[in-house]
Amino acid sequence: MGALTRRRSGRCARDLEYAVVDVETTGLCPEQGARVCEIAVIRMRGDGTVTREFTTLVDPRTAVTGQEFHGIADGDVVGAPRAAELVAELRSLFSGAVLVGHNLDFENAFLTGEFVPAGLPTGLPGLCTLRTLRSQVSLERYSLARASHALGGDWPTGQHTALGDARACAQLLAELLHNAPGRLNYVGPEPVPLAAEPDGVRTKPRRSSAGTARMADPASRPVPVRELRSWPGVWRRLELDPRLCAGRFGAEERERAVARARAVSRRRRALLAGAAFTAAAVATAVAAVLARPRGGVRFAAGLSGPH
Repeated sequence: MGALTRRRSGRCARDLEYAVVDVETTGLCPEQGARVCEIAVIRMRGDGTVTREFTTLVDPRTAVTGQEFHGIADGDVVGAPRAAELVAELRSLFSGAVLVGHNLDFENAFLTGEFVPAGLPTGLPGLCTLRTLRSQVSLERYSLARASHALGGDWPTGQHTALGDARACAQLLAELLHNAPGRLNYVGPEPVPLAAEPDGVRTKPRRSSAGTARMADPASRPVPVRELRSWPGVWRRLELDPRLCAGRFGAEERERAVARARAVSRRRRALLAGAAFTAAAVATAVAAVLARPRGGVRFAAGLSGPH
């Protein structure tokens, strides 16, 4: 898992490419039999330009539960591809990119459980926008919908559809990089090219209640959803450690992360002050040596010339 930081380390995040992924599933835990029933991927650049979108329902080979959340029924996935059939397409979408998800741990668990056994590589670089927002900005709530509304002013459309949530996550990432008070750098595993030969994979996009296919736009466009907007003044003075920004992140977890950031800042200031003092002491010592009278030269000069 990588991270974004305002410190002077890593690579400029706007120079990278990203593959924003979202899945809808039949449950919460793949270890307990939950399976992917829809997936979407948005390939985008650091400036927000979307170069490709992909979405399809997925046949989970089990009963589709959780309809109250995602609205997908058993009949919807009839004729949809299985997870293994999508691996070549995912390799192409993920190649040379940083994987992104809002709570990427969730998506990663299902990618690992279903797509890795079918040939998707492990250890791909990732970036969690949930942890990143908690680390960089101060909000009351950080869910995808609430963060989108608090920062961009609109509630995202297509909530609890893979494509709708992937677009909302991509919009958050693009606006995060656009609004950052200074350059954001990516630190973490480097993106890697993946050998892939997509063979025109069979897809079955979700259909709306009106019966119109919710197709992904094949053409590139300058923004994921809408024009990038300016965020309110919510940036943290001290960024938090993303490793402390996972899970529930209630009041106790926030206080712990803030206290840790303050302690790290104090230590950094002390180290800088110590380094500055040492440098000043060295400079003073060097200046004293250079200004010291050179006795041998003066003695020789005193012996030369007439008396």
